[in-house]
Amino acid sequence: MNNFELYKVFYWAAKTGSLSQAAKVLFITQPSVSHAIKQLEDSFGLTLFNRNSKGVTLTPEGAVLYSYIEQSHILITQAEKKMAELKNLDNGELRIGGSDSLFKHYLLPFIETFHQRYPGIRLHLIHGTTPEVISYLKEGQVDLGVVRIPIADPQLEVWQGLQLQDCFVAGSSHYPELKDKVLTIEELLRHPIILFSRRSRARTAVSDLFRGYGYELKPEIEVGSVGLLIEFARKGLGISFVTREFVSKELEEGSLFEIKLDVQLPPAQVGIMTMRNMPLTTAASKFIEITGTV
Repeated sequence: MNNFELYKVFYWAAKTGSLSQAAKVLFITQPSVSHAIKQLEDSFGLTLFNRNSKGVTLTPEGAVLYSYIEQSHILITQAEKKMAELKNLDNGELRIGGSDSLFKHYLLPFIETFHQRYPGIRLHLIHGTTPEVISYLKEGQVDLGVVRIPIADPQLEVWQGLQLQDCFVAGSSHYPELKDKVLTIEELLRHPIILFSRRSRARTAVSDLFRGYGYELKPEIEVGSVGLLIEFARKGLGISFVTREFVSKELEEGSLFEIKLDVQLPPAQVGIMTMRNMPLTTAASKFIEITGTV
């Protein structure tokens, strides 16, 4: 037997506590098990097992060896599983956390491509804000998350994807006097402001920006979806803070227009987020490849 086979015999003898049981698991004879263990003991010059009428138990030296061999066995088992998955990807699931707007405006084409290539993989899209998605990831509820970055968390691995630009928009038929003006922050805040929920990264970023200029951003209306931000602005209920890429259709058709400010709103980045130092499922790895973020 080569060293790998010897270690396999050692592992099953230690795990079962029986030479005969190890022989059954490995489909070899009990004398072959005994011979393999003797070979290992001779090569190390150490006794690895105590023999008794009930079977075998590890010596202290054998326990040290087992702690390493057990880890190797787990890794080999995982590797074999990964290879089987890579072979066909004909079943399984992929769980992605993110916001409705990112699913619709960023991930949808990648999801379509993935589904076409791997129709046997079940897709679960789990909705949430960035803090919620981070919690889902750490709790093992999702395989990966799609969020606004940067994310400062040593437990997470983040790959940069799409760049977005936030802006303020208003209904064309309700604020025509603002179309060709460049507003100061003070002038903007004289109008009713509509913002997304308090926990959103976009909301936090714009509030911090305005605070840096000495202004507190206090919305007159708060909503829980991008769709409502768009619809409320179109109805003239106020000026909404949205991601420009999410309202491209409305801006193009003219139902909304972008408010020009005398300060620059910084661009935002969207990234794919996974747990650092945790192996990805094959489905998750393939999806990340499709997005082109690695």
